[in-house]
Amino acid sequence: MILPDPDKVAAILREVAAAEIVPRFRTLAAGDIREKGPGDLVTVADEAAERLLTARLTDLLPGSLVVGEEAAAADPAILSRLSMGSDPVWIIDPVDGTYNFAHGRPVFAVLLALAVGGRTLAGWIYDPMGKRMAIAQAGEGAWMAGKRLRALPGAPLPDLRGSLSTKFFDPGERARIEALRPLFAGTYRLFCAGHEYLNLVTGQGQFALYNRTMPWDHAAGALAFAEAGGHVARWDGSPYGPADVTGGILLAPDPQTWTDLHALIFPPAGAG
Repeated sequence: MILPDPDKVAAILREVAAAEIVPRFRTLAAGDIREKGPGDLVTVADEAAERLLTARLTDLLPGSLVVGEEAAAADPAILSRLSMGSDPVWIIDPVDGTYNFAHGRPVFAVLLALAVGGRTLAGWIYDPMGKRMAIAQAGEGAWMAGKRLRALPGAPLPDLRGSLSTKFFDPGERARIEALRPLFAGTYRLFCAGHEYLNLVTGQGQFALYNRTMPWDHAAGALAFAEAGGHVARWDGSPYGPADVTGGILLAPDPQTWTDLHALIFPPAGAG
């Protein structure tokens, strides 16, 4: 298929963020925030931005479908759009890092991907407060402000810096993985996949680990990191795709560093 002009899509993201997200930052009333589940917040900005993005993007690409985080929360069957048919599917996270957004922390992003037949063809990561826009197209690289993005090279594990996201692990696994943090040069938890992916493609981080792999959190970022030269795979080593909502993701600068990280984080039974 012929992809829509990525700059036109980027303009839509900027316009929607300016209209529905940024004006609500640090101005939300108590009634503007609710829980979809324990600790899982949604705000009026998430809902309004997703509605407007859905309308604008389907107008831009007639015949396209949408998998939005908030729509899927109301109707999980919407996720099946990613694994059936050949219609292009927009994958929208209107406010990634909603907890940060709702608590007045400027670490949030708009994430958007375009997938066809279970493959991500394009992705956008927009940081409304920092005015940063990363754009990736399959086979065409990842770019920001006209500059091609490059993942940092691999290094020995004690020299690596990256993200260990342990929120969605069971308590025992979370404690075990948290105990690995001192083995790295540095780790961080931004509570925003969009900013963690921006770190990966702008030289601020080299690896990331995720358990929960909902497409709106990872489709755009995984493509951007791969197009920047990084290695992305599910925990079993198989390729990651936007329809994969189980199996975890591990991202590293190259296959060897990925293998070394995997062996440290998930040691074989009986090891040690």
